[in-house]
Amino acid sequence: MLSIGAFGAGLLAGLGIALPLGAIGVLIVREAVERGLRAGASAALAVACVDLGYAVVAVLLGQRVSQALAGWERTIQLVGAAALMAVVVVGLQRLWRSTRPGTATRAAAAPAVPSAHIFGRFVALTAVNPMTAVYFVALTTGLADQVTGNGAGAAFAVGVFLGSLSWQLVLAAGGALAGVRMTDRIRVGVSLAGYAIVTLYALGLAAGI
Repeated sequence: MLSIGAFGAGLLAGLGIALPLGAIGVLIVREAVERGLRAGASAALAVACVDLGYAVVAVLLGQRVSQALAGWERTIQLVGAAALMAVVVVGLQRLWRSTRPGTATRAAAAPAVPSAHIFGRFVALTAVNPMTAVYFVALTTGLADQVTGNGAGAAFAVGVFLGSLSWQLVLAAGGALAGVRMTDRIRVGVSLAGYAIVTLYALGLAAGI
C-alpha cells in the first residue's frame, strides 16, 4: 500500500530541489525556447529521472553516500562548473553561427535534435552534481520513520519524481510558450541572458560559492 506520508514528503522534497531556479532550470527554459515543448519536456523528464535515481540511492544507502562523498566536494564543484561552461561554449558557438548574415531565421537555424539526445545530455548535466544525493540523504535521515518499511521508501521516491517533474514541466511549458511569441532578435537576447546566468552559476561553483 502506498504510504501517503512518505509520498507527500517525497513530493515536497522533489519540489524543494526543483523550485530554486538553478543552472539546469535555466537550460530547460532555453531548450524549450529554442526547440519547443517536446525538447523542453525531454529535458525536464531527464532531470526528474536523475532526482528519482538519487532519491532511491538515498533511501537504500543513506549515510554511506554522504561518507563516500566526504572530501570530494571541491572536485565535484569543479567538474560541475566545467560541464556547465562546456554547455555555454557550445551554445554560444551555435548561436553565433545562426545569426551570421545569410541565416534565414533563428528558429529555422536551431538544429533538430532527437529527444533521446536531449534526454541523455540533461541526464549527464544533472548527474554531475551528486550533491543532490546528499540533499536526499539528509532528508531521508530526518524522515527515517516515514521512509522505512511497508513500501514507504518507494512512495518517497515516486513523490520526489513527480514533484521534480511537475516543476520542470512548468519551466518547459513556459519556455515553449515564450518561444512561440518571440521575435528572432528577442530569442537571441534571451539565449544570451540564459548563457550569462549559467556562466555565473559555473563561476560560483568554481569559486566554491
